[in-house]
Amino acid sequence: MTDGGQARRYGPLGTVLVIIPTYNEADNLESVTARVREAVPEAHILVADDNSPDGTGKVADELAVQDEHIHVLHRPGKQGLGAAYLAGFRWGIEHGYGVLVEMDADGSHQPEELPRLLTALKGADLVLGSRWVPGGRVVNWPVSRRFISRGGSTYSRLMLGLPLRDITGGFRAFRAETLKGLGMDAVASQGYCFQVDLAHRAVRAGFHVVEVPITFVERVRGNSKMGRDIVVEALWRVTVWGVEGRVKRALGRRHT
Repeated sequence: MTDGGQARRYGPLGTVLVIIPTYNEADNLESVTARVREAVPEAHILVADDNSPDGTGKVADELAVQDEHIHVLHRPGKQGLGAAYLAGFRWGIEHGYGVLVEMDADGSHQPEELPRLLTALKGADLVLGSRWVPGGRVVNWPVSRRFISRGGSTYSRLMLGLPLRDITGGFRAFRAETLKGLGMDAVASQGYCFQVDLAHRAVRAGFHVVEVPITFVERVRGNSKMGRDIVVEALWRVTVWGVEGRVKRALGRRHT
């Protein structure tokens, strides 16, 4: 499909910005940006690099020189996934983008599935790429990783009372107006917990959130940024939010 055809297809949503946070992703960046540009030719890309020691920022700058749809946000150092996305969201909103997409740099999120998310966004405020709905799947994950991911989503769903199957996933498409209504200045969570936090805020604010199936493929090059501290943070924060929510509901019933 030509650029004009793609623009007509997604035009009502506004211009699309795909935000790709990076830290030591020099080996993956060129491939993933090329795939995004092929999948949705009119989309723009913002590489939010946390001063990667491996030269990812330089690779991003070179790609931006070659392609006016690619932009680079250089950040002073490694500050976490959540901080990188929040900086990217603010940059995108300031520059007038109508849709802001979260996508990993390591190839685990398939750019070819981005049109599915954008099509679904026409009838929603936030679209989650989901591994745990019918049609969704993961490739090359050990049983332990599946258990952590699926178990984390299930625990979060039950604690927070959310009607979502994949709350921790990071392949998402937001309308800009949705992000403006989420109170981003109050978000301080990272990693898994950052994704839970935004989904929780969206549902609580009354936004229409839908899930579409995706295939998540484990990275081939580079090292995963997922660590024990990220999982512990998520469990702790979700537990606190869940208990606070139950207390508020109980107090509300007592005063009615």
